[in-house]
Amino acid sequence: MRNLQLTLQEDTDAALLPTLAKVWKATITGLDVAGSIPVLSAAMLDQARAEAVWDGLTDEGRGALQMLTGSGGKMPKAMFTRVFGDIRKMGAAQIEREKPLQNPASVAEGLYYRGLIAEAFEQADTGPRVVVYVPDDLARALPLRKTSYSNLEESTHSDTEDTPTVESLEDVQHIQQADTSVVDDMTTLLAYLQLANPMVAGDMLALGDRAALRNYLLKPNDERIIFLFGVGISADLIEIQAGKAYPKRAEARRWLSAGRAAQVKMLAEGWHGSTLYRDLWHVVGLHPDPGGELDEYDAAVARDTVLELMKNLVPKQEWWSLEVFIIAVKELDPDFQRPGGDYDSWYIRNDENEYLKGFESWDAVEGALLEFYVTGPMHWLGLVDRAEDAARLTAYGRAFLGQSAWPNPADPEDKITVKDDGTLLISRKVTRVDRFQAARFTSWVSAGDPYVYRLDAAGIQQAGDQSINTGHIASFISRALGDAPLPAAIAQLLDNWSGGATAAVSLEKLLVLRTTAPRSSR
Repeated sequence: MRNLQLTLQEDTDAALLPTLAKVWKATITGLDVAGSIPVLSAAMLDQARAEAVWDGLTDEGRGALQMLTGSGGKMPKAMFTRVFGDIRKMGAAQIEREKPLQNPASVAEGLYYRGLIAEAFEQADTGPRVVVYVPDDLARALPLRKTSYSNLEESTHSDTEDTPTVESLEDVQHIQQADTSVVDDMTTLLAYLQLANPMVAGDMLALGDRAALRNYLLKPNDERIIFLFGVGISADLIEIQAGKAYPKRAEARRWLSAGRAAQVKMLAEGWHGSTLYRDLWHVVGLHPDPGGELDEYDAAVARDTVLELMKNLVPKQEWWSLEVFIIAVKELDPDFQRPGGDYDSWYIRNDENEYLKGFESWDAVEGALLEFYVTGPMHWLGLVDRAEDAARLTAYGRAFLGQSAWPNPADPEDKITVKDDGTLLISRKVTRVDRFQAARFTSWVSAGDPYVYRLDAAGIQQAGDQSINTGHIASFISRALGDAPLPAAIAQLLDNWSGGATAAVSLEKLLVLRTTAPRSSR
């Protein structure tokens, strides 16, 4: 936001300057407005005076300033007013009569007439709005506490030590570490789309295709499959043609060929900017009705606002309370997904078929969505570890919020194991592009570490349908084997199919039972 001198020039009524001079013990007698501003600015940026003014504030006033600084130094006027009250704008005569400095009508008014906050217009994604802010250099001069997110739950609290803060937690239970399995499951999804070209139901895969996929995913969760599909489209890896889903050839190949860290980043960025995947529609217990104002819902704007709040509110490396984070967002920016703070025009039902309307439904709607962001998409993407009512940013999560550079560890290297019976064992360390290619000419057996695929007649048949011939398959397997020769049984299978599907051929192990006992006459 603006610095103090610009605030005094552009966002402060001249009638307020004498009052500010009294508060900050600045001498502006005989000076015009232009001459008063630099004198007043210098006084307000003096740290000793700033500390004296800070000490003279109520706990509620300090809490309000801590909120503003904790949210980037500003917040929409509508929500600041909701928590800290209105500000009466007065001329010189009214200031003398009403004495708002001594008898402020609200916490906000007490800060305004001390010059600690100001108002300005700004252009937001939802249109122009008025914000309340603390001038940048003034905020640096104030003795704000290191734990600058106190007084978040209720502005009427007088004991700041009893107020919830988004601080570090030490004892957490039921920890679920984040991982990068989203990369492996996206690879499986792309391979499935390559082979099946499934029809799309609305903006997601049909129920039958989701059921088929579950058997081959590391995390076979239906909501996660829906998430993968939506993010795959948003990350430009998947396209829809004539109602069917396909991998987007060039883009998908680039992603498959990238390192794991880069793949996580591309998927996280796909979710961050996605308007197709609307998180609100996937919160358990919420059922948004189609049509009306919700048709204009912008999931990306809501998501971006929350992530910016998270960046400023939560510890970088320690566990933090999810409940307290939700409380903080409710106080700082409750309208993060509702342009204009409208809580009556959306039609969202709960499991009991009751409509959730009004600000009193905030916890059931916005609160539930905030929890879903953290425990769903952010955990699936490897950005946060989960625990019981707690979360912790991972190295990927800190980078995603812009707090550090994106990690770029070297990928471990591994090769595909080829068995004599045509079984292919593919660990998660094998490049995703190699597993994707192997999945195109084999029968899928199981997911895990390693994945198990089998080279058989059905796999070779599906390869032929994709214009992959036995020469391509032999070349791929030879590359996986390195210096080792192609197993005789696999070579024979491929040779039998080299002219086309003329016979049913499979690789089997033959079990021979030898005995020294005489043959039974039965």
